[in-house]
Amino acid sequence: MTTLTPAPPRTRLGYIDNLRILLTVLVLVHHTALTYGALPLWYWTEPSTGPGGVALMLLVITNQFFFMGFFFLISGLFVAGSVDRKGAGSFARDRLVRLGVPLAAFLLLARPVLALPRWPEHRAAGESFLTFWFTVGDAGPLWFVEVLLVMSLAYAAVRAVRGRSGGSPVVVTPQEAAPVRFRGIAALVGLLTVLTFLWRLLVPAGTYWELGGLPSPAYLPQYVVLFVVGVLASRRGWLAGLSRRQGRVALVVAVLSVGLALGGTALGTAPGAGLGAQAVAALTENVFAVSAIVGLLVLFRERLSGTPAWARWAAQGSFTVYLIHALVLVAVAILLAPLAAPALVKFLLLLVIAVPLCWVLAGLLRGIPGAKRVL
Repeated sequence: MTTLTPAPPRTRLGYIDNLRILLTVLVLVHHTALTYGALPLWYWTEPSTGPGGVALMLLVITNQFFFMGFFFLISGLFVAGSVDRKGAGSFARDRLVRLGVPLAAFLLLARPVLALPRWPEHRAAGESFLTFWFTVGDAGPLWFVEVLLVMSLAYAAVRAVRGRSGGSPVVVTPQEAAPVRFRGIAALVGLLTVLTFLWRLLVPAGTYWELGGLPSPAYLPQYVVLFVVGVLASRRGWLAGLSRRQGRVALVVAVLSVGLALGGTALGTAPGAGLGAQAVAALTENVFAVSAIVGLLVLFRERLSGTPAWARWAAQGSFTVYLIHALVLVAVAILLAPLAAPALVKFLLLLVIAVPLCWVLAGLLRGIPGAKRVL
């Protein structure tokens, strides 16, 4: 039974905080793999085409299937409740500060610093340093903040319109939440598959959008749908409705389907790939993505929901880590550049140094008076 209830008090979900930490670490893993792998798409790269470099490339592709979509789903979980507490207008202003200020700071400060190794070629082309500073590059990893800001403002606008029309948010308490059915999970896979297939007829995998600096616009349907799923899940109690059995099955499917997803993607992106191959790619990718997300949600809810002091501290700093990680990874990678070692060794060494360093720096930055308003 669905009932109208007042906005629930704000509570922290330990397992969601822990998942946020995991996903933030995966962002560092992703960009470290781009530094040393066979897919050199980062600010500082030492590409390897050997077995280690190929393994890192496959890690990047596997991550891409699901981890940013998972970020959007988790972000959507907290949007509706935030609008309930603050109102649509106040929420929109808060998002413009919380997301807009870091985005602007990255574009004005971090982006040109990260691009400094390219300054000599720009200078040789007759470009002034001032022009270089304000025009070089794009939003880099903060494309996520950029897209999340757009989605959040769009949701606030929808809620403002509903508010004027007299609509009231419907909230299902965890006790009232109906179990999530396997067919519902399958329906999500089907929806994502159809939307991904149709979208990629216009925006093929590997497309880069210069406008907005989006590195993976081929995944936009997944990002939007999972953000909406997060919003609806917070209203309808879907996370509580996922069973342990569904979590176990999802993890098994994810493990068994990752190879199929990699193979399907290879077929779907090969030169001259037909519609059938592209459909297989869309299906296998989304089977893995949804399975991995459902499996991790249940695993963390049931087994990894504890929040010791270090985990609470890490969760609070995870957004700041996301904002600064590019500067840290590039700086440490440059320091490690003289080291002659296999790609996998340098990959692990960079992670061992950069992951704790990012969190320590994030803690110091958040300690600046007023910084927590945006960090």
